[in-house]
Amino acid sequence: MTNTTASRTTWVVQVPVATVWTSPEAPRKIDEPGVSVPPLIKEWLSKLTHETRLALSEENLVQSQLLYGEEVIMDDQSGEWAKIIIPTQPSKKDERGYPGYVPIRQLKEIPETSWQGEGIAVVIARHSILLNSQREPKFEVSYLTSLPALVEEGELIKVCTPDGEGYLPTKDVSLYPSREAIPKGSGEDILKSGEAFVDLPYFWGGMSSYGYDCSGFAYAMHKAQGYEIPRDASDQAKAGEEVPLDQLHPGDLLFFAYEDGSIHHVGFYYGEGKMLHSPNTGKNIEIIDINGTIYEKELCSARRYWGKTEE
Repeated sequence: MTNTTASRTTWVVQVPVATVWTSPEAPRKIDEPGVSVPPLIKEWLSKLTHETRLALSEENLVQSQLLYGEEVIMDDQSGEWAKIIIPTQPSKKDERGYPGYVPIRQLKEIPETSWQGEGIAVVIARHSILLNSQREPKFEVSYLTSLPALVEEGELIKVCTPDGEGYLPTKDVSLYPSREAIPKGSGEDILKSGEAFVDLPYFWGGMSSYGYDCSGFAYAMHKAQGYEIPRDASDQAKAGEEVPLDQLHPGDLLFFAYEDGSIHHVGFYYGEGKMLHSPNTGKNIEIIDINGTIYEKELCSARRYWGKTEE
């Protein structure tokens, strides 16, 4: 990267969902559809057994995920892999953002000047079809995919993509002047965003509408309402506003810990003693009564991010 403004570049994700791995050695044979270009996410998830899904967490194979068009910091390159930092996913692991490894072929270096629009287009449908510059289907993208917006053309929004201009259906997106201009919603708004994903299967490291893990679900539903919170549950439990457990409001985050005090789960307080959460491998996003469950015993703290104003 040179020092002249005109030739500065940025690295962006050029696939619908890029999985962030713990190391270049982490992907297994069964994970090949997930590291291809473009990744065959639905095929990958359909092939994973309960045991191979569990191994993603128990063997510490996957860290997080990125959506199409997200910018990353290129930390290092070795062979076919890039060591990257995700600045929009705060983490105690690195002060710059969440670290991990992504196949270089799933990223693209582009001029910063080509990654600017009149605003941003954020996908609000569970999935949408991105069209290429000829208005032909390119591939499916996830909820919350965000791209620089250029101009509205009737039923389509022209957007910047890593490969040039493209189009998204107007009905599938919301337009904002900037990321900072996304309206900050209430706790109820956050829950409404989350309710749309009830019955979606849990996926370790998941950050897309193909599957969320517990903290990824918390992160994404806050992001949908204009809040950026830490990526992992243990970090989420240390930020935001501390809320006494007898003063909970819908949309607050509930944290659960083992006997040694280590946080292992997060969910949304839904009101009336209920919780909305993405439980664990083999289960789906659900709304449950907390009383009488293991969660009642392990509930240790709560935090509130909604209603927070920028200083």
